[in-house]
Amino acid sequence: MKAKSCFVLDLDGTVYLGQQPIEGAVAFVRRHWEDVAFHFLSNNTSKSPENYVQRLRAMGIPVTPDRILSPLDPLQAYVREQGLRRVYAVANAAFLACLRERLPDVTVYGGDTPDFPDEDMEAVILAYDTELTYAKLARSALLLQRPEVAFLATHPDLVCPSEAGPLPDVGSFLALYETATGRRPDRIFGKPDPAVLAPLLARYPRSEMVMVGDRLSTDKLLAENAGIDFILVLSGEARRADLPGLQRQPTLVLDHLGLLDAPLP
Repeated sequence: MKAKSCFVLDLDGTVYLGQQPIEGAVAFVRRHWEDVAFHFLSNNTSKSPENYVQRLRAMGIPVTPDRILSPLDPLQAYVREQGLRRVYAVANAAFLACLRERLPDVTVYGGDTPDFPDEDMEAVILAYDTELTYAKLARSALLLQRPEVAFLATHPDLVCPSEAGPLPDVGSFLALYETATGRRPDRIFGKPDPAVLAPLLARYPRSEMVMVGDRLSTDKLLAENAGIDFILVLSGEARRADLPGLQRQPTLVLDHLGLLDAPLP
Protein backbone atom coordinates (compact mmCIF):
# COMPACT_ATOMS: atom_id res chain seq x y z
CA MET A 1 0.00 0.00 0.00
CA LYS A 2 2.95 2.35 0.49
CA ALA A 3 3.43 2.36 -3.29
CA LYS A 4 -0.05 3.82 -3.87
CA SER A 5 -0.30 7.44 -4.96
CA CYS A 6 -4.04 7.45 -5.78
CA PHE A 7 -6.82 6.23 -3.49
CA VAL A 8 -10.35 6.01 -4.91
CA LEU A 9 -12.83 5.88 -2.05
CA ASP A 10 -16.44 4.83 -2.21
CA LEU A 11 -18.53 7.08 0.04
CA ASP A 12 -21.60 5.54 1.69
CA GLY A 13 -20.47 2.53 3.70
CA THR A 14 -16.80 3.51 3.40
CA VAL A 15 -16.39 7.14 4.51
CA TYR A 16 -19.79 7.47 6.16
CA LEU A 17 -22.88 5.37 6.75
CA GLY A 18 -26.12 7.22 6.18
CA GLN A 19 -25.68 10.47 8.08
CA GLN A 20 -22.90 9.22 10.36
CA PRO A 21 -19.19 9.61 9.52
CA ILE A 22 -17.07 6.47 9.91
CA GLU A 23 -14.61 8.12 12.25
CA GLY A 24 -11.62 5.89 11.53
CA ALA A 25 -11.96 6.35 7.77
CA VAL A 26 -12.36 10.12 8.03
CA ALA A 27 -9.34 10.32 10.32
CA PHE A 28 -7.27 8.27 7.84
CA VAL A 29 -8.11 10.59 4.95
CA ARG A 30 -7.34 13.71 6.98
CA ARG A 31 -4.11 12.17 8.24
CA HIS A 32 -2.84 11.34 4.75
CA TRP A 33 -4.39 14.16 2.71
CA GLU A 34 -0.98 15.58 1.77
CA ASP A 35 0.61 12.16 1.16
CA VAL A 36 -1.57 10.75 -1.62
CA ALA A 37 -4.32 11.87 -4.01
CA PHE A 38 -7.75 10.96 -2.66
CA HIS A 39 -10.67 10.78 -5.06
CA PHE A 40 -14.24 10.00 -4.02
CA LEU A 41 -16.67 7.94 -6.07
CA SER A 42 -20.36 7.34 -5.51
CA ASN A 43 -22.98 5.75 -7.71
CA ASN A 44 -25.68 7.68 -5.85
CA THR A 45 -27.15 10.08 -8.42
CA SER A 46 -29.77 11.53 -6.09
CA LYS A 47 -27.19 14.13 -5.01
CA SER A 48 -24.99 16.46 -7.03
CA PRO A 49 -21.19 16.37 -6.82
CA GLU A 50 -21.38 19.70 -4.99
CA ASN A 51 -23.49 18.02 -2.30
CA TYR A 52 -20.64 15.57 -1.71
CA VAL A 53 -18.08 18.37 -1.58
CA GLN A 54 -20.07 20.15 1.11
CA ARG A 55 -20.62 16.97 3.10
CA LEU A 56 -16.96 15.94 3.07
CA ARG A 57 -15.81 19.44 3.96
CA ALA A 58 -18.15 19.37 6.95
CA MET A 59 -16.17 16.32 8.11
CA GLY A 60 -12.90 18.24 7.85
CA ILE A 61 -11.84 16.79 4.49
CA PRO A 62 -10.71 19.71 2.26
CA VAL A 63 -12.01 18.18 -0.96
CA THR A 64 -12.50 20.13 -4.21
CA PRO A 65 -15.05 19.35 -6.94
CA ASP A 66 -12.41 17.82 -9.22
CA ARG A 67 -11.91 15.02 -6.66
CA ILE A 68 -15.53 13.82 -6.98
CA LEU A 69 -16.31 11.08 -9.52
CA SER A 70 -19.82 9.95 -10.44
CA PRO A 71 -21.79 8.22 -13.21
CA LEU A 72 -22.61 11.71 -14.48
CA ASP A 73 -19.15 11.92 -16.06
CA PRO A 74 -19.41 8.95 -18.48
CA LEU A 75 -23.14 9.60 -18.95
CA GLN A 76 -22.64 13.13 -20.23
CA ALA A 77 -19.78 11.96 -22.46
CA TYR A 78 -22.03 9.25 -23.94
CA VAL A 79 -24.91 11.68 -24.59
CA ARG A 80 -22.51 13.95 -26.48
CA GLU A 81 -20.95 11.06 -28.41
CA GLN A 82 -24.36 9.83 -29.52
CA GLY A 83 -25.47 13.33 -30.51
CA LEU A 84 -28.62 13.15 -28.36
CA ARG A 85 -30.58 16.40 -28.17
CA ARG A 86 -33.82 15.54 -26.32
CA VAL A 87 -33.89 13.21 -23.31
CA TYR A 88 -36.34 12.41 -20.53
CA ALA A 89 -34.75 11.86 -17.11
CA VAL A 90 -36.46 9.94 -14.34
CA ALA A 91 -34.60 11.83 -11.63
CA ASN A 92 -34.96 14.22 -8.74
CA ALA A 93 -34.50 17.99 -8.95
CA ALA A 94 -30.81 17.87 -7.96
CA PHE A 95 -29.92 15.48 -10.78
CA LEU A 96 -31.96 17.39 -13.36
CA ALA A 97 -30.24 20.67 -12.44
CA CYS A 98 -26.80 19.07 -12.64
CA LEU A 99 -27.45 17.36 -15.97
CA ARG A 100 -28.85 20.55 -17.49
CA GLU A 101 -25.81 22.49 -16.30
CA ARG A 102 -23.41 19.96 -17.82
CA LEU A 103 -25.33 19.56 -21.07
CA PRO A 104 -26.57 23.06 -21.92
CA ASP A 105 -27.10 22.15 -25.58
CA VAL A 106 -29.35 19.18 -24.70
CA THR A 107 -33.01 19.59 -23.75
CA VAL A 108 -33.48 17.58 -20.56
CA TYR A 109 -37.12 16.92 -19.71
CA GLY A 110 -38.26 15.58 -16.36
CA GLY A 111 -41.00 15.64 -13.77
CA ASP A 112 -40.80 19.45 -13.68
CA THR A 113 -41.69 19.65 -17.39
CA PRO A 114 -44.91 17.65 -17.71
CA ASP A 115 -45.86 18.96 -21.17
CA PHE A 116 -43.54 18.01 -24.03
CA PRO A 117 -43.80 16.23 -27.39
CA ASP A 118 -43.20 12.51 -26.73
CA GLU A 119 -42.57 11.80 -30.41
CA ASP A 120 -39.35 13.87 -30.35
CA MET A 121 -37.77 12.04 -27.42
CA GLU A 122 -34.48 10.25 -28.11
CA ALA A 123 -33.64 8.64 -24.75
CA VAL A 124 -34.89 7.86 -21.27
CA ILE A 125 -32.31 8.31 -18.50
CA LEU A 126 -33.00 6.53 -15.23
CA ALA A 127 -31.24 7.93 -12.15
CA TYR A 128 -31.72 7.33 -8.43
CA ASP A 129 -34.95 9.29 -8.17
CA THR A 130 -35.80 10.00 -4.52
CA GLU A 131 -38.84 11.96 -5.77
CA LEU A 132 -40.22 9.15 -7.91
CA THR A 133 -43.92 9.33 -8.83
CA TYR A 134 -46.26 7.07 -10.75
CA ALA A 135 -46.62 9.79 -13.38
CA LYS A 136 -42.86 9.61 -14.08
CA LEU A 137 -42.96 5.82 -14.24
CA ALA A 138 -45.92 5.88 -16.63
CA ARG A 139 -44.46 8.55 -18.91
CA SER A 140 -41.07 6.87 -19.17
CA ALA A 141 -42.56 3.38 -19.62
CA LEU A 142 -44.66 4.62 -22.54
CA LEU A 143 -41.60 6.23 -24.12
CA LEU A 144 -39.71 2.94 -23.81
CA GLN A 145 -42.41 1.15 -25.80
CA ARG A 146 -40.72 2.77 -28.79
CA PRO A 147 -37.58 0.78 -29.72
CA GLU A 148 -35.87 3.83 -31.21
CA VAL A 149 -35.82 5.53 -27.79
CA ALA A 150 -32.55 4.68 -26.03
CA PHE A 151 -32.67 3.45 -22.43
CA LEU A 152 -29.81 4.64 -20.20
CA ALA A 153 -29.30 4.01 -16.47
CA THR A 154 -26.85 5.84 -14.25
CA HIS A 155 -25.82 2.77 -12.21
CA PRO A 156 -26.88 -0.79 -11.32
CA ASP A 157 -27.06 -0.70 -7.48
CA LEU A 158 -30.05 -2.67 -6.20
CA VAL A 159 -30.21 -0.79 -2.91
CA CYS A 160 -28.88 2.37 -1.29
CA PRO A 161 -27.61 1.94 2.28
CA SER A 162 -29.17 3.94 5.09
CA GLU A 163 -28.98 3.86 8.86
CA ALA A 164 -32.45 2.30 8.94
CA GLY A 165 -31.62 -0.34 6.34
CA PRO A 166 -31.31 -0.77 2.55
CA LEU A 167 -33.52 1.37 0.31
CA PRO A 168 -34.62 0.63 -3.29
CA ASP A 169 -32.10 2.02 -5.80
CA VAL A 170 -31.79 2.07 -9.60
CA GLY A 171 -31.20 -1.68 -9.88
CA SER A 172 -34.54 -2.30 -8.19
CA PHE A 173 -36.23 0.22 -10.48
CA LEU A 174 -34.76 -1.59 -13.49
CA ALA A 175 -36.56 -4.78 -12.48
CA LEU A 176 -39.83 -2.85 -12.54
CA TYR A 177 -39.10 -1.42 -16.00
CA GLU A 178 -38.15 -4.82 -17.39
CA THR A 179 -41.42 -6.27 -16.14
CA ALA A 180 -43.49 -3.37 -17.46
CA THR A 181 -41.72 -2.76 -20.79
CA GLY A 182 -39.59 -5.82 -21.53
CA ARG A 183 -36.57 -3.55 -21.84
CA ARG A 184 -33.18 -3.58 -20.21
CA PRO A 185 -30.91 -0.53 -20.48
CA ASP A 186 -28.81 -0.12 -23.59
CA ARG A 187 -26.05 1.22 -21.33
CA ILE A 188 -25.50 1.30 -17.56
CA PHE A 189 -22.92 3.76 -16.23
CA GLY A 190 -21.14 4.00 -12.88
CA LYS A 191 -19.51 1.22 -10.91
CA PRO A 192 -18.53 -1.46 -11.94
CA ASP A 193 -17.98 0.06 -15.42
CA PRO A 194 -14.33 1.25 -15.46
CA ALA A 195 -15.31 4.21 -17.66
CA VAL A 196 -16.15 6.03 -14.43
CA LEU A 197 -12.41 5.93 -13.60
CA ALA A 198 -11.25 7.04 -17.07
CA PRO A 199 -9.78 10.40 -15.94
CA LEU A 200 -7.67 8.69 -13.28
CA LEU A 201 -6.61 5.74 -15.42
CA ALA A 202 -5.22 8.27 -17.88
CA ARG A 203 -3.16 9.98 -15.15
CA TYR A 204 -1.91 7.22 -12.85
CA PRO A 205 -0.26 3.84 -13.46
CA ARG A 206 -2.64 1.11 -12.37
CA SER A 207 -0.01 -0.19 -9.95
CA GLU A 208 -0.25 3.10 -8.04
CA MET A 209 -4.05 3.07 -7.73
CA VAL A 210 -6.27 1.35 -5.19
CA MET A 211 -10.05 1.22 -4.86
CA VAL A 212 -11.58 1.18 -1.37
CA GLY A 213 -15.19 0.15 -0.88
CA ASP A 214 -17.72 -1.92 1.02
CA ARG A 215 -19.53 -3.63 -1.86
CA LEU A 216 -18.41 -6.74 -3.69
CA SER A 217 -20.85 -6.35 -6.58
CA THR A 218 -19.76 -2.82 -7.52
CA ASP A 219 -16.59 -1.67 -5.74
CA LYS A 220 -14.65 -4.94 -5.96
CA LEU A 221 -15.82 -5.65 -9.50
CA LEU A 222 -14.88 -2.12 -10.58
CA ALA A 223 -11.34 -2.62 -9.28
CA GLU A 224 -11.08 -5.94 -11.13
CA ASN A 225 -12.46 -4.45 -14.35
CA ALA A 226 -10.00 -1.55 -14.10
CA GLY A 227 -7.04 -3.77 -13.19
CA ILE A 228 -6.27 -2.09 -9.85
CA ASP A 229 -5.99 -3.34 -6.27
CA PHE A 230 -9.02 -3.41 -3.98
CA ILE A 231 -9.40 -2.89 -0.24
CA LEU A 232 -12.67 -4.24 1.12
CA VAL A 233 -13.91 -2.45 4.23
CA LEU A 234 -16.51 -4.13 6.42
CA SER A 235 -18.03 -0.85 7.59
CA GLY A 236 -20.93 -1.06 5.13
CA GLU A 237 -22.59 -3.87 3.17
CA ALA A 238 -20.09 -6.73 2.91
CA ARG A 239 -19.35 -9.20 5.73
CA ARG A 240 -16.48 -11.65 6.26
CA ALA A 241 -18.95 -14.48 5.71
CA ASP A 242 -19.24 -13.29 2.08
CA LEU A 243 -15.56 -13.94 1.32
CA PRO A 244 -15.05 -17.74 1.22
CA GLY A 245 -17.04 -18.29 -1.99
CA LEU A 246 -15.37 -15.54 -4.01
CA GLN A 247 -13.42 -16.54 -7.11
CA ARG A 248 -11.00 -13.67 -6.44
CA GLN A 249 -10.25 -12.30 -3.00
CA PRO A 250 -9.76 -8.59 -2.23
CA THR A 251 -6.18 -7.38 -1.95
CA LEU A 252 -6.88 -6.52 1.69
CA VAL A 253 -9.83 -6.74 4.08
CA LEU A 254 -10.26 -4.27 6.96
CA ASP A 255 -13.03 -3.51 9.40
CA HIS A 256 -12.68 0.14 8.36
CA LEU A 257 -10.15 2.19 6.41
CA GLY A 258 -8.66 3.73 9.54
CA LEU A 259 -7.00 0.40 10.30
CA LEU A 260 -4.84 0.55 7.18
CA ASP A 261 -2.03 2.35 8.97
CA ALA A 262 -2.77 1.07 12.47
CA PRO A 263 0.33 -0.21 14.31
CA LEU A 264 0.76 -3.95 14.37
CA PRO A 265 0.02 -5.58 17.76
